Amino acid sequence: MKSITIKGSKRESVGKVATKALRNAEKVPCVLYGGDKPLHFSADEISFKKLVYTPNVYTAKIELDGETYNAILQDIQFHPVSDKILHVDFYQLFDDKLVAMNIPVRLIGNAPGVLNGGSLRFPMRKLHVRALPEDLPDFINADISELRIGSKVYVTELENEKFTILHPDNTVVAQVRTARAAIEDEVVDEEGAEGTEGTEEGATEEGATEATE
Repeated sequence: MKSITIKGSKRESVGKVATKALRNAEKVPCVLYGGDKPLHFSADEISFKKLVYTPNVYTAKIELDGETYNAILQDIQFHPVSDKILHVDFYQLFDDKLVAMNIPVRLIGNAPGVLNGGSLRFPMRKLHVRALPEDLPDFINADISELRIGSKVYVTELENEKFTILHPDNTVVAQVRTARAAIEDEVVDEEGAEGTEGTEEGATEEGATEATE
């Protein structure tokens, strides 16, 4: 998995006054969990742009006063009005310890059911998986090239030796359903076909009557 570097500084004071001063200086107070004890630090708000404002998922390489920590974003708090980042929690990664993380799902191929008028539903755009840090994928690919109307892709079809998907086996990742518009069009076509046949029959009978006269 790709990583983004966050450069920061350790902080000793964690009170409200110190936190407010950091935010006024365009810095974000952060905490790194998972080690022997929580590590408090701060980093420039702009450093989080690529990590937070993206549909992709990255690990973070946190550089603090000459030391480097590998971590994942665990929680983030935004201001309710301005949407500025108020606080970020990270969880430290270790090469030999499993970690759980939400990974984006990427659809591959074109569903025949959609080409035939069906509607594609994609309810699980991210899946919660568990793996060693080095085995965390950037994406989980879901092949929909065989999906016809009424067909579904379940999480069991996306299993991989390198990670475990933490969802029930009957979880639907994507499916093609019959679109309402497609049903209405089908009904109209059938009624139109019947009407045409009736007109042709009427015309034939009328022509036969004129010939007899």
